[in-house]
Amino acid sequence: MASTAKPIPKGKSHEQIIGGFQDLRQQQRAIASKISEVEMDLKEHELVIENLSDVDPAKKCFRMLGGVLVERTVKEVLPALINNKQQMAKLIETLTKQLETKGTEINKYRETHNLKIREENSSEPEKQESKAGTTGVLVS
Repeated sequence: MASTAKPIPKGKSHEQIIGGFQDLRQQQRAIASKISEVEMDLKEHELVIENLSDVDPAKKCFRMLGGVLVERTVKEVLPALINNKQQMAKLIETLTKQLETKGTEINKYRETHNLKIREENSSEPEKQESKAGTTGVLVS
C-alpha cells in the first residue's frame, strides 16, 4: 500500500504556527472572561455587604451555600461575605497578572514567527449574560 501522507517538515508548518497562535489567543480570552465573571461577583458581594451593614446583626438572613439555602444571622454572614470579597479581589489581581503574561507570550510568539494580524471586520465585543449567583443572601 502506498502512503499518500506528506512528509512532516523539520520546523513547524504554517498551519501549526497559526494553530499555536490561535490557542494562545483562546487562552487569553478565557482568562479575560474569568476576570469579567469574578468582577461581576465582586460587585454583587459589595452590594450585599453595603445593604447588610445597615441591618440589625441579630436579624435572620438566608444564604445559598453550594445549592443549599441555609438560615443564618447577619452577624454570621457579613464576615464571610467580606472574606469572600477580599479573596475575589486577590483572584482578580492574580488573573490580571496572568493576562498580562499571556499577552507578552503572544507578542513574543508573533515576533518569533513573524505573524501579522489582519484587521477584523467583526470587532464587536461578545455579550455575556450573567449567571444566577450561587452565593445569594436573603434577609427576613
